[in-house]
Amino acid sequence: MILGLNVMLRIKTIRTLAFFCALSIAAATQADIRVRFVEGAPKDKFHFENTGKCTVSDSTVLLDLSTAQGKLIFDVTSQGDGVDVFQPFEMVEGNDVLATLPTVRDGHSQIKLEIASFTPKATFAFTIDVDDTLGQRGITVSGAEIQGATVSYVNEGQKETAVFSANSEALLVVSDC
Repeated sequence: MILGLNVMLRIKTIRTLAFFCALSIAAATQADIRVRFVEGAPKDKFHFENTGKCTVSDSTVLLDLSTAQGKLIFDVTSQGDGVDVFQPFEMVEGNDVLATLPTVRDGHSQIKLEIASFTPKATFAFTIDVDDTLGQRGITVSGAEIQGATVSYVNEGQKETAVFSANSEALLVVSDC
């Protein structure tokens, strides 16, 4: 009886170890991209961090403000629907992550970022002016106003999308890298 119980415990231990090994292997092949929006004056900032365990390369990240609770737009020129101050797109960190700098049109709500190579623990960030064309304080965008905006990852038919929360963050899980 004791011998049978001992064998069952060993089998259970082996199964548990196999389960945790499988989990660690799965986690090792995942890339997570954490995106934060930081309201600032006169420039707002989008900060991207690869918190996963593998490199993201030759892919596209699409930042889409059209689904946000506020009616958010990029205000990059003195003409158009923006409010007061404007700020063009400017890379401020991780210039080598992007293959090319995107073209951002005034009054639009999307930016397409072409990723060359985004290694684990690497970051990149850019500043730009984001305005809320619905709110009373159009030049200030709060977390609640950006809530619902999306960030998507596209690579070879794979598409993953994350939604910004009220704390101005989105976590994009790239399941296959």
